[in-house]
Amino acid sequence: MAAKTKKTAAKAPRAAPRRKPRGAPKDGATGNTPPSTAAAIGKKDKKPVAKPAQKPAPKTVSKTASKPGPARLWLYGRHAAAAALANPERRVRRVLATRNAADWLRKAGVVEAALTRIEDARPDEIDRLLPAGAVHQGLAAEVFDLPRARLKDACAPAETARPVLVLDQITDPQNIGALFRVAAAFGARAVIVQERRTPPLAGALAKAAAGAIETTPCVKVVNIARALEALAGLGYETAGLAGEADETIAAAPKDRPVALVMGAEGAGLRPLVASSCARLARIPIAPAMESLNVSTAAAVALYEITRR
Repeated sequence: MAAKTKKTAAKAPRAAPRRKPRGAPKDGATGNTPPSTAAAIGKKDKKPVAKPAQKPAPKTVSKTASKPGPARLWLYGRHAAAAALANPERRVRRVLATRNAADWLRKAGVVEAALTRIEDARPDEIDRLLPAGAVHQGLAAEVFDLPRARLKDACAPAETARPVLVLDQITDPQNIGALFRVAAAFGARAVIVQERRTPPLAGALAKAAAGAIETTPCVKVVNIARALEALAGLGYETAGLAGEADETIAAAPKDRPVALVMGAEGAGLRPLVASSCARLARIPIAPAMESLNVSTAAAVALYEITRR
C-alpha cells in the first residue's frame, strides 16, 4: 500500500512589531487616544464646580400651636389632699387612698363627688408613685398647678387687719410650707415669693403647709424690690424683719396694713430688698439666743402686727 502523506499548510510569517521612535508619547497622551478612554480621562481631570450654598428655609411657628398646660404635681398627706379636694380652683387628676384614709376623708366632710374619684390602693402602691421617704398617711392626689395669682388681684384693696407675707430668697420646702401655714393662721392676704427661687407648691412643701396653699394665694414675682414698691402703692407699710434693726416689730403702724418681709435663715434680707422696705424691725429675744427659725419669727411678728 502506498503510504499516506499529510499535507501541511505553510504558515505565514508573523509581522515584526513596529518599534516606536524614541521620545514618542505613550498611548493616551496624544490625540490618537480612543474616544471612550479620552472621555473617561476628561471626566477625571474636570474639577467639580461648587454650587452656591443654599440658605436653610426659615422655621415657621404655627400661631395655633398649643401652649404647654399646667404642670401635674403630687400632693400627699391627709390635710394637704383633703384641702385640694375641697378647693374649687384645684383640678384633680386622680386620688389614691387606703381604706382607712378614705374613711378619714368621709369623716372630714369631703364632698361625695370627690370621694367617688378615689382609687383604692395599698400603702406600697402609693409609695412607688412618690419620692422616697414621703410620709403620705395613706393618701395622695395627682393635681394640676393652681391658676397664677397676680399681686394686685390678691392684695387689693388693702385691709388694715390683713397683712401680706413676702419671702426673700427662702428656698427650703419645709420652711416655705410652714410659712404658708403661719400666713393662713393670721389671715394674710397672700404670700409673695420670687418665682425662680421657689420650689413647686407640692410634695413636702404642701404637706408642711397642711392645706394652706389651697386657701392663701401665692403670688410669684420676678423682682421682690419692685413688688414692695407695688405694695407701697396699694397702701401697705413694708416692714423687713432684721435682727440688727433699732426698733421692734411693736412699732409697726396700727392704721394701715403691713407687708412683712422675711429673709432666708442665716443670710437675712438682701441689701436691695432691705433698702426697699419703709422700715426694718426686730423681735426682742434673750441675748443668749441669736435668732429664731424663720417660720417661728414670722408667727411672732404677724401676731404682733394683727394684735389690734
